[in-house]
Amino acid sequence: MEVYERRLNKSGKRKADLFFIIDVLLLCRPGIIKPTEGYKNLNTYGMYKSYLKTAWRNIIAKKTHAAINVSGLALGISCALLIFSLISYHLDIDNFHNNSDRIYRFVTEAHRDQVSFSGSVPPSFGKAFRDDYTFGEKTARLCTLTDQLIAVEEDADIRKFKEEVAFAEPEFFDIFNFPLVSGKRDNMLTEPNTALVSERIAKKYFDDESPLGKTFRFDNRIDFTITGVLKDIPDNTDLRSEIYFSYSTIKQYNHWYAGDDDWGWGGITTDIQTFARLQPGVTPAEVELVLPAYVKKYRAESKNVHHYKLQPLDDVHFNAKYGGRMDKTILWVLAMVGFLLVFTACLNFINLATAQAVTRAKEVGIRKVLGSVRTQLFWQFTTETGVIVLLATLLAFFVSYAVLPYVNEFFNIRITLNLFSDISALWFLLALMFTVTFLSGAYPGIVLSGFRPVQALKGKFQGQQGGSFNIRRGLIITQFTISQVLLIGLIVVFYQMKYFRNTDMGFNHEAVVMIPTGSNDTKANTLKEQFLAIPQVENVSLCFAAPASNEHWSTSFRYDNRSETETFSVNVRNADENYLSTFGIGLVAGRNLTPSDTAREFLVNEKMAAKLGLSSPEDMLGRPVAVNGDSWIGPVVGVVKDFHDQSLRSDIEPIAITTAKETYNAFAIKINMKDAANTLAALEKAWSSMYPELMYQYDFLDDQIAAFYRIEQAMMTLTQVFSCIALVIGCMGLYGLVSFMAIQKTKEIGIRKVLGGDVSQILWIFGKEFSRLVIIAFLIAAPVGWMLMSRWLSLYAYKVDMGIWIFMLELAIILGVVLLTVGYRSVRAALANPVESLRTE
Repeated sequence: MEVYERRLNKSGKRKADLFFIIDVLLLCRPGIIKPTEGYKNLNTYGMYKSYLKTAWRNIIAKKTHAAINVSGLALGISCALLIFSLISYHLDIDNFHNNSDRIYRFVTEAHRDQVSFSGSVPPSFGKAFRDDYTFGEKTARLCTLTDQLIAVEEDADIRKFKEEVAFAEPEFFDIFNFPLVSGKRDNMLTEPNTALVSERIAKKYFDDESPLGKTFRFDNRIDFTITGVLKDIPDNTDLRSEIYFSYSTIKQYNHWYAGDDDWGWGGITTDIQTFARLQPGVTPAEVELVLPAYVKKYRAESKNVHHYKLQPLDDVHFNAKYGGRMDKTILWVLAMVGFLLVFTACLNFINLATAQAVTRAKEVGIRKVLGSVRTQLFWQFTTETGVIVLLATLLAFFVSYAVLPYVNEFFNIRITLNLFSDISALWFLLALMFTVTFLSGAYPGIVLSGFRPVQALKGKFQGQQGGSFNIRRGLIITQFTISQVLLIGLIVVFYQMKYFRNTDMGFNHEAVVMIPTGSNDTKANTLKEQFLAIPQVENVSLCFAAPASNEHWSTSFRYDNRSETETFSVNVRNADENYLSTFGIGLVAGRNLTPSDTAREFLVNEKMAAKLGLSSPEDMLGRPVAVNGDSWIGPVVGVVKDFHDQSLRSDIEPIAITTAKETYNAFAIKINMKDAANTLAALEKAWSSMYPELMYQYDFLDDQIAAFYRIEQAMMTLTQVFSCIALVIGCMGLYGLVSFMAIQKTKEIGIRKVLGGDVSQILWIFGKEFSRLVIIAFLIAAPVGWMLMSRWLSLYAYKVDMGIWIFMLELAIILGVVLLTVGYRSVRAALANPVESLRTE
């Protein structure tokens, strides 16, 4: 109509009418002629397009703050994504088996002077349960052995491998979903000396040839014929064996494992596990009601009272007391840490957004004067947040993908990050994006959209507008409370690990090489003499295991010809007469063992005397003891000083040492480290010449002891990473806030300098505020950190004291980091030319 009026005045009515008709006809096209709802959609599209344009322009205009926000959110989101993948991996362990809700493992709860737990039952339990009751649809025994020798003969060459293997009953493959890709299902592991291998093992041993009918040798003494090939074992299972032997052959390997009438020693070793798939409708409680009958029938006289229970399959991976590999508590902690890191990044964003609200006041005022309502402004600012979160998410995905190989190596797992195949990860990432957008954008959006147009255009604000400074203080305190709790945890874990490394174990474990004895006991003494002939070898002992070892042989014993066994068990550390001198273990009473190949006399530790209630270790000398079900009987000839036989998580146990040659598993060799490389080469040459059919391997005892604390070391590394990320995110936000304050206080700083203020006074303007907030955060974080770390330390028998110095050290570190962050930007502001600062144009 405006164009028509201009044409009417300029060209007359006829021409104006003609062009008016043409203009109207040109508007008659599908893109314009729409129902009322269509116009709303068209306006909505234009509105969001405008939001996106505005958001992008603001990001480009304020690159520094955008970079801080994107980097902080990317760090938080990448940590959350990796933690989600890790948690998902563990929650998916063994969830692919058919009827997994009916699969259970039989476990043992043993009651003596203390209660102990084992993920196994006596070897005879599985057969007895299958024969006596119909509760189980299928029942199977499994004996898993790690680091075993496999020899494959190829023409004249023999290739050797170290593998995890398992003896399994045929019903095992009815219970668990490990499908056969070649071979006959009917005779799978039904015959002695038959084996199944995975596709990967088949290719590794025989390349592209069919493995069916091929043979290999296990433990250098048992030959097996391959009768089937299994599909490759999935990553998400604890049943990692890729070679399965027929269970009927286990007696050729170890007659103890094959005992169908042996109820005496079960529940100690976890090598043998018994699984059952219950009949539909049968509950674990029904089964557990009948299991005490086995204790009454076979173990009625034993003071080691067994309680047999059923453990659900989905609990096996997580229950630490039964040997679970991942405690669910750790997953909860990781999930909480991931949330806190994302939350910290969101707080960062809110802080910076509300701090900069003043700079956008006139924009808000103009938009409101032109007709924008608060809802439109809120969604405009939320859209800007969404764009930043989208950029942060894209960066986080690439960071996560780059870091994933290191995560897999660190946790010794195999997780992938593929959003196209892993729907759960995609949904998690989308949900995380929307959550972060809401958490980060809601409050700034409410603050910015709430400006009153008149005040905004005049540049006048109430204290609560622009985001109350008290609220921003609260956000900073929250951020640094999280960072300080993590930092307190890091310091405590660090000093506990230092305590582990520096605590006297009660024996000398430096420069001691542990080498397996081989399969022929008759050669052991000869090889020992050859080792002693090597110039840099100082001492050699044949033993069951090192003083502190994961090889844990716990058994019953009788003292002083008593008719009944003691209520506590004894830890066996059988060894020859050189054991004490090799490890520097001291005697407190009596003498050392005399050379012998059989059990004739015993050494015990001080703990043994204390558990027996004796007033002095000398009271044990000459007293007879019977160990291992009376297999070994002899007098006590010496009492050694207590030494740690396990990690420092556990208390020292009663220990018995005797000369029983058949139990020796290792050479303990004390060497001079001046020429370690040549000494190790000489040891390998001597061992390989004696056992050419076996694979040589060795470990330093220091490395074995360090492996005790692999979980703690991993925890310390994770705490370091998360603490650093939380500090980096917090410091980035702090830097952004200080930068904004410096701009806001430009004229104030200039006036102070003109009036004679020095740099230190100006720095104090910035430093005092943030130092005060950090100290308030410390007062909150200290009791929280103390409570959490006290609970963690309670898991250890030997631990550091959490003195006040730990908290003072943490406060000094956090103050130092904050002052460096604040100081860098503050110095730049303080050194600025006051003339430039005071210019208005």
